[in-house]
Amino acid sequence: MIKRALNLHDLLTKKSYFLFGPRQTGKTWLIRETLQDCKVYNLLDSGIFLKLSQSPARIRQELRPEDRIIIIDEVQKLPQLLDEVQLLMEEKGIRFLLTGSSARKLRRGGINLLGGRARVRYLHPLVYNELGDAFDLVRALDIGLLPSIYLSDSPWEDLQSYAGIYLREEIAAEAAVRNIPAFSRFLTVAALSHGQIINQTNIASDAQVSRNLVHEYYEILKDTLLGMELPAWKKTVKRKPASTSKFYFFDSGVARFFQRRKGLQLGSTEAGEAFESYIFHELRTFLDYGQGGDLCYWRSTSGHEVDFILNDSAAIEIKAKSNVANHDLKGLRALREETALKRYMVVSLEDTPRTVDGIEIVPWRLFLGMLWDGTLI
Repeated sequence: MIKRALNLHDLLTKKSYFLFGPRQTGKTWLIRETLQDCKVYNLLDSGIFLKLSQSPARIRQELRPEDRIIIIDEVQKLPQLLDEVQLLMEEKGIRFLLTGSSARKLRRGGINLLGGRARVRYLHPLVYNELGDAFDLVRALDIGLLPSIYLSDSPWEDLQSYAGIYLREEIAAEAAVRNIPAFSRFLTVAALSHGQIINQTNIASDAQVSRNLVHEYYEILKDTLLGMELPAWKKTVKRKPASTSKFYFFDSGVARFFQRRKGLQLGSTEAGEAFESYIFHELRTFLDYGQGGDLCYWRSTSGHEVDFILNDSAAIEIKAKSNVANHDLKGLRALREETALKRYMVVSLEDTPRTVDGIEIVPWRLFLGMLWDGTLI
């Protein structure tokens, strides 16, 4: 039993919600554990899908006096249900939890029909605070934090199955792309660029597809929640900032599977990339589970770079090193000349916190504790 940080019961006390999240992040499990008394329509059940596809009004007809919260799981499979949802929200005051692993169909099918009547939350893979003593950093970096994979005794087989299901059900079944082999090549190349500035021309060349297709494929990755862009922070004055976004896959293990990498050793280049990706995951999850906020990266056109800027307040550099050296602080020192932020930090594998020239060098566990208890910013 792992207690998730996202509290669905509290969310639904006053408002309806869309709950999006990639496959196997645990949406159905979380609903079953925390909303046991609520009516659930799971559209993965072929009988329920058939019944509601033939008559969406069945939701209204089956409404009981005690029903105050109704859950529709995998709502993107029947976007036309949103008409009934809106009707019941307006006429009966029913609150809905509408879950899905893809916003693509809803965007095509009329998510705007709800026009602000439902808020949006995202369920992410596991985080450090949820796992507690069961958290293993190397395992998390190597195979990722999807619950079914992190807790598996055959994680690489499960990652292979996960990738196959994604291509078969999210891409092929939805007719998202015409050429699955080309998209598969793109996935490998995009994964090798995980956490880097997007260069569509180079990716198109390496994947042997057109630049226009690369743009389209990245949009599909975002629509199906397999990844997200990290925008550039552009508020520096003394040093001209870059403007192109970076792209991160939602989970380090999934990215490493598409990279065809297996078995990770701390101290390697791969470990550094995976550690940065993991801290990005913790930061993004923290913002999505709370009241939101901004997460960016900063890079000057002259080449100075800082991995993350959190809420225009903290500059955060990630180093998978047990001994942070002076040259590791170069990007933070360059950014500090702007005097625009409150804190400048390096998250590292060191055991003890210390401060060098006003820059905090923070062990990763301590950093995550500050993040989740609200004392970081």
